[in-house]
Amino acid sequence: MATPVTPATPTENHEMVPEHQMIPEHGMVLEHEMVLEHEMVHEHEMVGHEMVLGNEIVPGNGMVSDREMFPGNEMVRAEPQPNHVETQPGKRRKKKSIVWEHFTIETVAVGTRRAQCNQCKQSFAYSTGSKVAGTSHLKRHIAKGTCPVVMRNQQNDQLTSYSAPSKMSRYGGSNGAPKRRYRTASTPYLAFDPDRCRQEISRMIIMHDYPLHMVEHPGFLTFVQHLQPRFDMVSFNTVQGDCVATYLREKQAIQKVIERVPGRICLTLDMWSSHHTVGYVFITGQYIDSEWKIHRKILNVIMEPYPDSDTAFSHAVAACLSDWSMEGKLFSVTINQPISDAAVDNLRALLSVKNPLVLNGQLLVGNCLARTLSSIAQDAFYFLHGTVKKVRYSVKYVKTSESHEEKFIELKQQLQVPSTKTLALDDRTQWNTTYEMLLAASELKEVFSCLDTSDPDYKDAPSVEDWKQVEILCTYLKILFDTANLLTAPTIPTTNTFFHEAWKIQLELARAAASEDPSISSLTKTMQEKFDKYWKTCCLMLAIAVVMDPRFKMKLVEFSFTKIYGEEAATYVKIVEEGIHELFLEYVALPLPLTPTYAEDANGGAMKQENAQGVGASSNGAGLTDFDAYIMETTSQQSRSELDQYLEESLLPRVHEFDVVGWWKLNRMKYPTLSIMARDILSVPVSTITADSVFSTVSKEMDRYRCSLRPETVEALICAKDWLQNASVNTLHAPLKMEVPI
Repeated sequence: MATPVTPATPTENHEMVPEHQMIPEHGMVLEHEMVLEHEMVHEHEMVGHEMVLGNEIVPGNGMVSDREMFPGNEMVRAEPQPNHVETQPGKRRKKKSIVWEHFTIETVAVGTRRAQCNQCKQSFAYSTGSKVAGTSHLKRHIAKGTCPVVMRNQQNDQLTSYSAPSKMSRYGGSNGAPKRRYRTASTPYLAFDPDRCRQEISRMIIMHDYPLHMVEHPGFLTFVQHLQPRFDMVSFNTVQGDCVATYLREKQAIQKVIERVPGRICLTLDMWSSHHTVGYVFITGQYIDSEWKIHRKILNVIMEPYPDSDTAFSHAVAACLSDWSMEGKLFSVTINQPISDAAVDNLRALLSVKNPLVLNGQLLVGNCLARTLSSIAQDAFYFLHGTVKKVRYSVKYVKTSESHEEKFIELKQQLQVPSTKTLALDDRTQWNTTYEMLLAASELKEVFSCLDTSDPDYKDAPSVEDWKQVEILCTYLKILFDTANLLTAPTIPTTNTFFHEAWKIQLELARAAASEDPSISSLTKTMQEKFDKYWKTCCLMLAIAVVMDPRFKMKLVEFSFTKIYGEEAATYVKIVEEGIHELFLEYVALPLPLTPTYAEDANGGAMKQENAQGVGASSNGAGLTDFDAYIMETTSQQSRSELDQYLEESLLPRVHEFDVVGWWKLNRMKYPTLSIMARDILSVPVSTITADSVFSTVSKEMDRYRCSLRPETVEALICAKDWLQNASVNTLHAPLKMEVPI
């Protein structure tokens, strides 16, 4: 039977004040925490001076929040326990209030219990005899930020406005702040900035190749109007100007980077066609910066009215050098297509005036390796076009019918063919897909032969001779495929990597063309002739590049030339040896234009020290001039031995992952001149196209929309996209990885 107690006092509106909004000592309701009408208690019924909860009557002075009710409307009653941390009896249900996740009840004396905070270990009154203090003060301790541990955790790990609310959010919000009786914005107020909006629209158009006219499309106008009615939508001319402005801002930053490049810059020229019969030359610069990191950036997109003329490429290069003030810094030019001798002469004549030629221009012009491999593969497919057509038809017969494919798989299982290849139709614009289709079909030829005898609808199947030709074709295409795959790597490969690939292709195709088997020789003769042209053009550059690899030096050149040229190998080895020595002497006698970065790197900061001491202003100027001449003479004599010293040292162990540029960075003090030369040689690109176009069989063509824009706008859109995409990549440099002992 319940003990008679003083009843709880209702509010003037006949609402019960929730217990967590009362001050325990006085029972007063805080003015700013008055209960709103919509928070009335509906579940409580008053009986006389007592409140009925379910089937029990709770005394007014021991009122318990409805959040502490158990299912079944039972209440937790405070009863004395032995002097230890309170544990609930097995038949008594667990407390429901959220505060008990943060507090533990302890019995400190007979009839007296206190609640201890699990975080800060502070102790709070809970019950004395029959008087229960309630939980309001406990909730305030946790939810309103008075617990020092909770406050510290909240500062270290603030919840965002999008996070799911915690269990204590009903008391203090998701961030643990005191709950207020008015709503606040979940996100900070951001002032509307129309200029920033215009800038972001231009960046969006650049990054995603959207048409400039999209800003005038009705759907886009409606979307922006509903998103921000205060924004005055821009016109085509305005957004075109914004895109060009974005390009010019980015160009200023790139210009500073180009000016600080310590060595020479290599260019690639990729000519795109168009339906207007004008051409667009994509000019890309590749270089190694002062931190010895290799970079590649699109510098210009120049419209050429007469792309087939002998002056098209020389005009584009001249425009690029003038635009970026790179006269005297050009090292090599790699072109995406074979050009006439007259075009090469025009290019060399232009550069001989504005740029010191290296090795009389022998390293100046190179061909694109990716385009060469693609052209060879297409020639091979054309040579066996009848056989390739039969295989393509067979694959199509299987892949375009579900029943045919099921039957093919069933035959494969019956014949127990071990191949794991999957049939797939090829994309004729990507030669690697045709190679993979032929390779998979070749490994499954037994299944196709069985299908030919068991399925009357399957006609024109490849013959035994056809399958033999496919196997031969796949054997030699694999060499090209493996080399082209290196060009698809996400990182920029150094030049030395491709000497290994090029001499193997040259050797294998030469052997195949001289084979006594007419099936092999007839197929590979054309392939060998086309690659031989590339080899003769680029062999010297690739050989010098591999000499700059301390794992191989001249030894690999001697070994590979012996395989390729036999008894005449010594003559070609001598050409490489003399070429690299002559090139080294040019670097000693005619150093590069000394940018501040270059001068400091090359001379170890000696320039700055000399200027600081004022030696150049000494009255003994004539004596110092003679002394300077003496220093230059003796230094040159000493520098000439750098190359011989490097070549005479033993080879480094061969490891799969070797950072050759990083090795030269670490050894630049030991080989000051040779390291500068190596930096330029290793940055020469062997391909003019991006990784996603390495296997392409079609020439690049400018789309009709961009052809309708001004050439300056086209250049701004393409160059700015490249710079914006690579901005974050170029600023994040991976740590130098050296796996070879120095």
